[in-house]
Amino acid sequence: MSKGEVVLLDFWASPFCMRVKIALEEKGVEYEAREEHLFAGKSELLLKPNPVYQKVPVFLHHGKPLYDSITIISYIDEVWPSPPLLPASAYGRAQARLWADFIDEKVLVAGNIWRSKGEVAERAKNEFIDLLKQLEGGLGEKEYFGGDSFGFVDIIVISLASWFYAFEKFGWFKVEEECPKLSAWMNKCMQRESVAKVIPDAEKVYEYAIMMRKLRGIE
Repeated sequence: MSKGEVVLLDFWASPFCMRVKIALEEKGVEYEAREEHLFAGKSELLLKPNPVYQKVPVFLHHGKPLYDSITIISYIDEVWPSPPLLPASAYGRAQARLWADFIDEKVLVAGNIWRSKGEVAERAKNEFIDLLKQLEGGLGEKEYFGGDSFGFVDIIVISLASWFYAFEKFGWFKVEEECPKLSAWMNKCMQRESVAKVIPDAEKVYEYAIMMRKLRGIE
């Protein structure tokens, strides 16, 4: 199913990179993930096509770079159309992108629990739980966010869920207790081969978060 060389400049703990890898795995696209050492010298391949933001993921197809995980996943879905990730209808696609914006602009920001402490962390936790309940409402009684099939919004959410254990530890709460339906959906998604192959161990992510807190002087 490959359509030319596909390279992903990657960082193992980045949910944005996880999104792209899950999408590629769902499509059965062969790719090379090149781990970037973000704190010990970024590669020329990262800096040259991406001089302003210098962030991962960078997706290269036939040597042409793309940035921003949402843009990359949309591109992947267009170039490799089967199985589809976005809904067939224009309305469904618009709704999926609205949920993606909600996750990136609201849920990710509230996830700063891990970078906070005291009252700031408590406020972030409460906001995060409220946002998760909105997500749970969007899932409703459906198997997946798009309906019967695992797709675009599911990929966006499950990649962020790789950090939920760390959020729970720092915020002193349990997603399973606050949002049982969303938790059940997460467990189901984690059983998918594409997800299980990509999502790192939750303890490893938590240890990484501890290290980053120490570097930021939070502990």
